[in-house]
Amino acid sequence: MKKLLYLGIIGIIFYEIAKVYFIMPMPGSQQMNSIDIAYFLHTWRWAFRILFWLMIIAGCTTALMGKRKWITVILLMAAGAVTYGTNYEMAADTMFYQPSQVILHNASQNKVQDDRLVIGVEINGEAKAYPIQFIGYHHQVRDVLGGKPVIVTYCTVCRTGRVFEPVVEGKPDAFRLVGMDHFNAMFEDERTGSWWRQANGEAIAGPLKGQMLPELPTTQTTVSQWLKLHPSSQIMQPDPAYQAKYDSMSRYESGKGRSALTKTDTTAWKDKSWVVGVQAGKNSKAYDWHKLLKHRVINDRVGVTPVAVVIAEDNKSFFAFEKELGQEFEIRNDTLYAQNNAYNLLGKRVSGEGEDLKQINAYQEFWHSWRTFHPDTQQY
Repeated sequence: MKKLLYLGIIGIIFYEIAKVYFIMPMPGSQQMNSIDIAYFLHTWRWAFRILFWLMIIAGCTTALMGKRKWITVILLMAAGAVTYGTNYEMAADTMFYQPSQVILHNASQNKVQDDRLVIGVEINGEAKAYPIQFIGYHHQVRDVLGGKPVIVTYCTVCRTGRVFEPVVEGKPDAFRLVGMDHFNAMFEDERTGSWWRQANGEAIAGPLKGQMLPELPTTQTTVSQWLKLHPSSQIMQPDPAYQAKYDSMSRYESGKGRSALTKTDTTAWKDKSWVVGVQAGKNSKAYDWHKLLKHRVINDRVGVTPVAVVIAEDNKSFFAFEKELGQEFEIRNDTLYAQNNAYNLLGKRVSGEGEDLKQINAYQEFWHSWRTFHPDTQQY
């Protein structure tokens, strides 16, 4: 019977560690294509736990009557500590909590510094901006914008923000942070238990594997630039309960973080180098951040789609637009000029003739992340 005890303890320890290993940033875990194994271990978690703990209980009866019962007590304590640690101390959604309240202020009441970066989004005429310093800790913030529920997401290890409609099978759903795959945050929906990738909103495991969450247009700018373009916007304010967590994020957005997972490479095309990624149809292209800073405007094509990628005078806010074939843009004083037309940084025409520019999503991202989730991407 003692063998059952030892096998049960070894089994539960290895199981609980493996369940966490494949979905957390541990040595080697994020380089493997192990999401199916991770989801299998998660799906059958109670079956594994019941089996191993029944073996432990069956073996305890004999072991606790022996002369070395202290060994049994130590092993039981170790099994309990590993089970608790992996399910509470190391669980993603207990390491990064949701805000207890989403506080939003207009420009006159805003306390967030003007040079802080935000992920801005506008729906049905209503605009809101979410500082990276806050959403980088929470990983997701749930809100309602323009009458629609939204989840504003950010993965600090990938350095990328996305905003989605939390709609699963046509119905609003709730999501929790469950871990990561290839260094990208994953969320689990409440209804089906499927796992969704933050970088593109794709379900990568579970009943809805292959489906996509609806993504909304976003812009990454400074607070001041966002308010110039959206003066009626509201800005998310810090939740006082998490001020210490936000303070620990204060250096991240400028690239001065010290963690191996979130630090910045200062030269181009390294794993942690910044790129601006643009997707047009099935084609994608990455633009080196330093080259964008140098040129201010990059007139290019992504696949067959002519695009212009531009950066504002603050050297932080960036935008991408579809343009006409042969149209060449330059930028002066945060105004885009092409031939006899001028446009603001929303693509709205301020002089000349013709239509407004179509703004397209562009993402600041670590190079390792963009190339992982856009394996056929081109480099500019």
